[in-house]
Amino acid sequence: MSDYIETTLGTRGGKPRIAGTRITVADIVLMHRRLGRALEEIAGTYDLSLAAVYAAMAHYYDHKDEIDQSLDEEEALAEAFKKNNPSLLREKLQALSHGCSQGSCPSSHDTFSP
Repeated sequence: MSDYIETTLGTRGGKPRIAGTRITVADIVLMHRRLGRALEEIAGTYDLSLAAVYAAMAHYYDHKDEIDQSLDEEEALAEAFKKNNPSLLREKLQALSHGCSQGSCPSSHDTFSP
C-alpha cells in the first residue's frame, strides 16, 4: 500500500495522502462516505487510479477512529467559523427574498444612522 499512500510533513499538514497528489485519505473518505460519491467517480474526477482510491479507503479502515476524529474536528471548526462570521451575501439574499429592496431593510451590520 505504500506505493499509493504517503505522508510528508510539509504537505497537507502531514496527513496521509495519495502519493504524488495533495488529495488526502480524509478527502477521499469525505467524498465517499459523507457525500455519497462512488469510488469510481472520485477516481475519474481527479484522474486517480482506482487502486489508489481503494488504497486510500483501506488506509482509512486501518486508521478509522483517528481519521473520523480529524474529520469531525474539522467540521466543528468550520461550523464555529460560519457561526462567528455570518455571510453578508446570505443576509442580503435573505432580505431580498423577504421583500426588502435596496436601502429599505437595514442590515444588522449597518452602523450608519441618519
